[in-house]
Amino acid sequence: MFQWSKKVVKSVTFNPGVADESLLALVESYLEKQPEKTFSDLCKEALWQSLCVPESVRPVQIGETTPGVEQKIAELQSKLANLEERFFAKESHRLEVIESQLMQLSQQVAQLAIMVNQQPIIHPPNNSAPALEVVHTNSSTPNNAVAAPPQEVDPLISRLSQFLEDF
Repeated sequence: MFQWSKKVVKSVTFNPGVADESLLALVESYLEKQPEKTFSDLCKEALWQSLCVPESVRPVQIGETTPGVEQKIAELQSKLANLEERFFAKESHRLEVIESQLMQLSQQVAQLAIMVNQQPIIHPPNNSAPALEVVHTNSSTPNNAVAAPPQEVDPLISRLSQFLEDF
């Protein structure tokens, strides 16, 4: 089978005669009206059409656009701009919500720091003290009481209870 190089040059011969001379005149007229196209482009378009290849399958050459393609490009650009606008609005709102939450959290941390600094330091009980054992029995008597360890009084609760007693 014949292998083509990357660039293949084929020649077109116009014979002396009315048909070929009128075709050549039309080609020259067409190319004068569209200076961005070459004779090669015109031949390729004619070959695509004569071989009945649908336009949707034909390759679009660089710089060549059809009105339908330009309209589709404009529609896609509009859709993309709309999508970007909605995305940025949504992300902007999310950022504002996150900033608000961060502000609330930093205020809460500051309040906790103040509360911690105001409370006296409570040392945990020494581990050398004997542990309290809880004995469970299978007795059905309701009066079995288990000794509970003494509870430490929270200083904040004791301060608040003073206000409640005054009230």
